[in-house]
Amino acid sequence: MSRNLTKSLRDWIAETLPMENLLPDSLPTYVDSYVYLFGILTVAALVWLIFTGTILAIFGPDWWHVSAVGHFFNSMHFWSVQAFFFFMVLHLWAQFMMAAWRGGRHWTWIGGWLLFLVSIVAGLTGYLSQNNFDAQWIGVQGKDAINATGVGGFFDLLNFGQMYGLHIFVLPMLIIILLAVHLMLVRMHGVVEPLDDDKGAENDES
Repeated sequence: MSRNLTKSLRDWIAETLPMENLLPDSLPTYVDSYVYLFGILTVAALVWLIFTGTILAIFGPDWWHVSAVGHFFNSMHFWSVQAFFFFMVLHLWAQFMMAAWRGGRHWTWIGGWLLFLVSIVAGLTGYLSQNNFDAQWIGVQGKDAINATGVGGFFDLLNFGQMYGLHIFVLPMLIIILLAVHLMLVRMHGVVEPLDDDKGAENDES
């Protein structure tokens, strides 16, 4: 009996990401710590960020300048960005201190850093999409730095249409894809155990 693509994909998913890992009903005792909350708080901030950003995108980039409701949603979007980066940096610091790349988790770690770098670009395009004097100032001041890297012909900070399109569609899609892969890798390999527990396990084995 020949194997088709659907069956091969289904077997691969069942082998690499079984349901007990995808939807676990119990967690190790060491995750009962605030250190393990920074990642999910980052995801929560991202969800709120996407929600408020979608509302702003529906009504257009000028809406929040002329509407009190628009200004309210813009303020929520702004503070969601602050929370997103605050919790993401705490998450990165915590995982670095815990050497989170242990136990074959290096791709999870690399994926997290890629998420951070793409998020910085998304934040930059967000500031450039404000359609105000701040956006103009940031664009003019940043264009020389971007041009010095040699990518100014492809990434024009003064091109509002390009920056707005990247901010509301391309970069969010990339962030969502990277986040999905990151979470899948966390489910496949599990959350990293504390260093003390890891050392204790090594001593027990020896």
